[in-house]
Amino acid sequence: MTETAAPANNGTTTSSADRKSAIRVIICFGIVSFFADMTYEGAHSILGPFLEGLNASAFQVGFVAGLGEMLAASLRFFSGRWVDRTRAYWTVAFIGYGMNLIVVPALAFAGNWQAAALLVVAERTGKGIRGPARDVLLSEATQHVGHGWGFGLHAAMDQAGALIGPLIMAASVARSHQFNSAFLVLAIPALGALIALGAARALDPWHARVAKPVSTAALPSVFWIYIVAAGVIALGFVDFPLLAYHFQKTKLFEPPMIPLLFAMAMGINGIVALVFGRLFDRFGLTVLAVGLAASALALPLGFLGGQMAAIAAVVFWAVGMGAQDATLRAGISQVVSMNKRGSAFGAFNALYGIMWFVGSLVMGKLYDANLLVALVGFGAIAQLVAAVMFLRLRGPLARA
Repeated sequence: MTETAAPANNGTTTSSADRKSAIRVIICFGIVSFFADMTYEGAHSILGPFLEGLNASAFQVGFVAGLGEMLAASLRFFSGRWVDRTRAYWTVAFIGYGMNLIVVPALAFAGNWQAAALLVVAERTGKGIRGPARDVLLSEATQHVGHGWGFGLHAAMDQAGALIGPLIMAASVARSHQFNSAFLVLAIPALGALIALGAARALDPWHARVAKPVSTAALPSVFWIYIVAAGVIALGFVDFPLLAYHFQKTKLFEPPMIPLLFAMAMGINGIVALVFGRLFDRFGLTVLAVGLAASALALPLGFLGGQMAAIAAVVFWAVGMGAQDATLRAGISQVVSMNKRGSAFGAFNALYGIMWFVGSLVMGKLYDANLLVALVGFGAIAQLVAAVMFLRLRGPLARA
């Protein structure tokens, strides 16, 4: 019996066998990210108050968070080009995920904010190494089911882990009344990510692919406009450690409540990513613009309001993050061919991370100067400008 072919959500034709295989691979990568984000986001949820307890200033918190993202992003530029050239997707992915197992639990032994900063940067380095390889492998599967839906499903599973990690941290902090020891338990999900990655490798029917020659064609011009717009998002998107720092400093919430808020955000993030991924396959970049309008509201609510406004800010922050998770990589997959996607994802993440670093420094400095209105205006304007840019890209992206 011959297999029937059906159109994927992205307009391509795919066999039923490829579609089933793609779903299995996406789910496996979702499990990988479930454990990896349980590790990273668990640590991330208490990073702000942890650094505050190590006598770091708001500027130093922004510096640590932003530097980690910038270095990770810069490495993705080179890592992406490397995997395009070598096709060593799985090897690079295993190295990157393996670093989590060593670095995150070591935060328990950081005696000052500088040591903690080095470990945070090392963790981001692992993410930078593995990111393009994982995204290329994932995009090969999502092209059989629709890029928006595939990346949205992956992001939803990713955020399920990001929800559970902070819950584990909240329970640990509530029990021990300190942040350091909470990091040790994260070695377990870090190991789980490596095991799940091995399963993904075993189930990937395309892992024995014949290497194609590296394309010498330039990336399409719409791609460069696209990543500039993404960079503007990063410039104005506040990092959660700075929000958490504010919550701790102003005593808006008790310390165990802060990772619970982050867990709530990750749960919302996952649901939004799943829904927005489906909507992206139907309506394109309009859904991202809606998400950015929501995330712009997080700034005044988080930094200028009281406790209830702060909770609403976390919700809107999560909506904006979920919209990005579902759509940004999906858009790149639509306009860039498979043998150039490593470079494309690397360039995207490099610019995004650099702009995130700049934005984190600016917001941290404005916070230390007690210029909260200026901080809110800076971030909100950048988010709204990015929303307009993506709305204008709807036509060019559809024609690419």
